[in-house]
Amino acid sequence: MSKLMNPMVVAALSICLSLGLGVAMTWRVLSTLVKPPPAKTQLPEIAELKRKGWDFWTIEMDNLSNELKEERARLRKQSELLDQRAARITLEEKEFAKLRAEIETMRKDVATKVMEIGADEAKNLKTLANTYATLTPKAAVAILKEMDDVTIVKLLSLMKTDVVGPIFEEMGKSATADNNLAKRAALLSERLRLMKVAKAGKAP
Repeated sequence: MSKLMNPMVVAALSICLSLGLGVAMTWRVLSTLVKPPPAKTQLPEIAELKRKGWDFWTIEMDNLSNELKEERARLRKQSELLDQRAARITLEEKEFAKLRAEIETMRKDVATKVMEIGADEAKNLKTLANTYATLTPKAAVAILKEMDDVTIVKLLSLMKTDVVGPIFEEMGKSATADNNLAKRAALLSERLRLMKVAKAGKAP
């Protein structure tokens, strides 16, 4: 008991207790700060392969898995683009079909209007032909030579033969003063003949 009351012993015990308490407190603090590394989570592909018997995994296989994922994403994106393009083509085809139907309708309308204009033209030409038939051949030639050949042929085709004959005769007489009039008379005569042949071919 006397030894324990010795100041040197008491000092030594105090130092030991202080050191032990300091080490314990330090360890407690360090244990809270230093955490064990988190356990590696396995990818679903790795877990699936291990379930099927693959008990190893390498960095090469990890890279290959990443490449496969990227390729899958690329193919998915490409598939979406193709679907969008197909939808756009389908829409354009519908628009084209609609436009073609509108053009066909317009074509039919134009054809009908052309036929109506043709009927009106024939009526007007017949009226003119009857008017020119009452003129003298000389007066008729003076008017007709100012017209285009197509109109003249249409008018002559609506006149009777006994009226057309004197007109051509008058054109022949005037050929001495106008050589071109003789050539034109021959051309008109040929066109008139072809027009009559075409009408005869269309007649039932």
